[in-house]
Amino acid sequence: VLRLSRGMTFKAAITGLNLGGGKAVIIGDAETQKTPELMKKFGEFVHSLSGRYITAEDVGMETEDMDLIREVTPYVTGISESKGGAGNPSPITAYGVFMGMKAAAKFKFGTDILENKRIFVQGIGHVGEALVEYLVHEGADVTISDLSQARLETVRSKYNVNIYGGQDIYTEPMDIYAPCALGATINDETVNKLKAKVIAGAANNQLEDETRHSKILMDRGIIYAPDFLINAGGIINVYAELEDYDRQEIMRKTENIYNTTLEILDNAAANKLTTNMAAVNIAKERIATRKRENSL
Repeated sequence: VLRLSRGMTFKAAITGLNLGGGKAVIIGDAETQKTPELMKKFGEFVHSLSGRYITAEDVGMETEDMDLIREVTPYVTGISESKGGAGNPSPITAYGVFMGMKAAAKFKFGTDILENKRIFVQGIGHVGEALVEYLVHEGADVTISDLSQARLETVRSKYNVNIYGGQDIYTEPMDIYAPCALGATINDETVNKLKAKVIAGAANNQLEDETRHSKILMDRGIIYAPDFLINAGGIINVYAELEDYDRQEIMRKTENIYNTTLEILDNAAANKLTTNMAAVNIAKERIATRKRENSL
């Protein structure tokens, strides 16, 4: 959980948002153990922090859950539009991932056009499916994988994409690997056999060991678009819900993930850094600058 909260801190910093970083995890099976009572009890805990932590939708949570939490605390975002919120932030998150992916493609292939690029999307929840829609519209050759066969069939029928039927997705030749489920899919078992040229996905903490695995990817010539940068569209959206919500401004800020990603990749190459370290350095610089400003 601390690594997730650290990622949220960097995510806010690198996108220029005046937020810290926090993460809450409810241990349990969201499919079988989540109840309205549990959501409200969680909301009571969030409320006890008096606004030092503001919760929002993530893996295993729905907009309806945010609505239940809102019944007991104002410190929640992503509530239904009918209740005055911005709704599910997943489409905005997916748009940011899409823009970051296009930037990484520009850096690696010399063009950000994804038409006919072979892209594997691993995990087709809210964000993964929204990303698939962007990719299909772009003309990419999309293959999907997920633990839910029913979800796979639904997404295939909607977007006419391929379902991965092999045994080991990491050994499949692909242009771009987009992890969009849980983290740490780039680990000691997968990092040396991955056949992708670019990694750009929505999952948090994609590298099990940020320092070691990012170095292996760099040595192998695989471009890694830092996850806390390109999946920041969601936090841009929920932050705006705390202020004056302006959809056009949110989309503009999220689209700028493209430029920031290119800057990070160029910086990493120029200074012989891993892309992860280049992104972390910029995030830390912005945090330090903000601390100095607050101390004046």
